[in-house]
Amino acid sequence: MSNLWELIRKGNSSSLYASLGNLILVIIKSIAAFTSGSGAMFAEAMHTGADTVNQIFVFIGSILAERKPTPRFPTGFGRLINVFCMGAVIVVTIMAYETVLEGIHLIKHPSSFQALGFTIFSLLASMATDGYVLLKAIREIGKETHSDKKGLNLIPFALKNVKKASPPTRLVFYEDLVATSGAVLALLAILLTRYTPLKSLDGFAAIIIGLLMGVVVFRVGYDNMVGLIGVSAPKEVEDKVSQIIFADSAVTDINKLRILQEGRFYHVESYIELNRGYTLAEADKIKARIRDHLLDYEDVTDVTLGIIEDNGIRDWRSMESAAP
Repeated sequence: MSNLWELIRKGNSSSLYASLGNLILVIIKSIAAFTSGSGAMFAEAMHTGADTVNQIFVFIGSILAERKPTPRFPTGFGRLINVFCMGAVIVVTIMAYETVLEGIHLIKHPSSFQALGFTIFSLLASMATDGYVLLKAIREIGKETHSDKKGLNLIPFALKNVKKASPPTRLVFYEDLVATSGAVLALLAILLTRYTPLKSLDGFAAIIIGLLMGVVVFRVGYDNMVGLIGVSAPKEVEDKVSQIIFADSAVTDINKLRILQEGRFYHVESYIELNRGYTLAEADKIKARIRDHLLDYEDVTDVTLGIIEDNGIRDWRSMESAAP
């Protein structure tokens, strides 16, 4: 039981907060959509319902991805989060399709609008809740990318570096960015539909929200497909790993270095060159020492090192200069 609690504590906090907030919002928005007859409100309810299911999936996946490697699965379970995120993508796709269909129906057959006060309240609650979760995701991006940015400076940093965050954090960020902007769009559409002759705006807003959900589907689906195939670590991680290796005085060069990203974890494989003259036992001690230092680096879970003598050629520099 204690091990299970530890895994739950390591789960992605952004997805947990998002799922709890959206669970309340989906109830409020569903009532508002039913009582008002608004297509934009229906779209918001569908979007929030999809977000709730997605983020529950993602939180469970982030917990399972924290499990330690086993003899049967020696590289660990990091890619499980990509599998769960792909499941979430399917849910959003279905919801987006239904939302666009409802929008088209409302353009052809506009409906009368009721319960304005409660609808506005539900959308304002959505903006506040989704905005708060979006800020949590932004802070999570800063934490996962080891940024020292604070306050408002963290927002442009998060927008620029969201690709470097873990799959669940990326999903929450994209979804709540769309959810917050979608709530603003729905509010404008509802007010214009109520107080102007443009009754079809409600349907157009529903279609736009559905298409925004489709953009999230494409972005998240692509990111997780790449993660399932296997992708190299960001350059910042590679630079940090090389610095750790070169910090040992016995190392003269890095012959080869490959860092594979599994979820938010990294697997390091490298051949390092040592000064000439070391015995086999001494070389093994050096290799063990470097491996321990690499495993101390956050999110590195597996290290495989090979030792060779210095060949007199600066391989690491030549590799860097050859990089595009």
